Amino acid sequence: MISNIRRYAFLAGLLCCGAFEGQTQPMIERHEDTIDLRKGRIISDSFWLVRGGRRLDLSEYGPFVSLKAGRMLTVDSTSCLTSADGGKTWTRTPIFSDHARFMVRPERALIRTRKGTLILAFANDRERSAFRWDRNTHDVRDAMLPTYVVRSEDEGRTWSTPVKLHDEWTGAIRDIIETKDGHVIFTSMMIRHDPGHHAVVTYTSADDGQHWTRGQIVDLGGIGDHDGTIESTLEERQDGSIYMLLRTNWGYFWETISGDRGLTWRSFRSTNIDASSSPGILKRLSSGRWLLAWNRYYPQGKNTYRLVGGDRNFSAFPVSLHREELSVMISEDEGRTWSAPVVVAKTLKPRLQLSYPYLFEPDPGEIWLSFPFSNLRFSIREQTLLKMTKSR
Repeated sequence: MISNIRRYAFLAGLLCCGAFEGQTQPMIERHEDTIDLRKGRIISDSFWLVRGGRRLDLSEYGPFVSLKAGRMLTVDSTSCLTSADGGKTWTRTPIFSDHARFMVRPERALIRTRKGTLILAFANDRERSAFRWDRNTHDVRDAMLPTYVVRSEDEGRTWSTPVKLHDEWTGAIRDIIETKDGHVIFTSMMIRHDPGHHAVVTYTSADDGQHWTRGQIVDLGGIGDHDGTIESTLEERQDGSIYMLLRTNWGYFWETISGDRGLTWRSFRSTNIDASSSPGILKRLSSGRWLLAWNRYYPQGKNTYRLVGGDRNFSAFPVSLHREELSVMISEDEGRTWSAPVVVAKTLKPRLQLSYPYLFEPDPGEIWLSFPFSNLRFSIREQTLLKMTKSR
């Protein structure tokens, strides 16, 4: 059954075919019927955290980077914020000289390179056009939400003039990395047409973000305003290749590899990681292990969830939008195999979500998880996660 959905999904992606009858859904290994809330604690009346998780009193949701002398930095829609007390208080500095022209969307990517340069990749909400999806043609025309990059060489005190990289609608910018040889790569998106769907595009810089080269557009097709291969996350392997995970509406993350620092991509295929129509975040920890945080296709222990789409307007195939539980797992071999997944947080109220996670390691072994569309921010130790994933 799993092989069938992958085969059909691949054909649908490459040939942009419509939904097929009798579509199968991912086969998920059943664990306990529900999460045992006694294995954690309830935070207010809205969230549950696994035992070992600690709620953080943070007003900002990230992404975060570390600065010199133990300070940290993040951004909001128009400002750079720095903290010297672990995020309890923040000092605000404007990023843009003209706030009327620029506004950073919640989905963004931020890095501090080894040379100390801050690079922020963002979609500019000030230039956001109307998104008028045509339910008859299954497409959208003239939609614009540009991708920009802006830099700081003085720890966020001043910022360069933003540089536009493309005009096409940018669904979300999710991740940015620096390779061992100093190249910076980030993931963005572009709307595609005939029929309408989204695709991933990467940009690579060899000079600390001063100039950028657009990589191959990763377009496996799709039909719908939430369809396509989208909202990717990436990491560098020890052999210098770049590994990227892609959100899809096919029940699983798909993966691809680049051997030239994100300029071209190859070996497109489905992974065994079941995933709802939501993005994950992948990070190499200080220990060298990889950590993935994401929303599984079904809630833990369940084999059903309400599906959306399949109408060629949201998506070609019906898909789960499960976002009430955040799961994590660990890889010791750079994404080739993974530990058992563990739910570390869940919502307790309808319509709340724990999606689009940001992942930050302020100190070795301490992991922060935060969300742009939820007020939950929490920390958990890597060793705690290792014990939980190995005990499954």
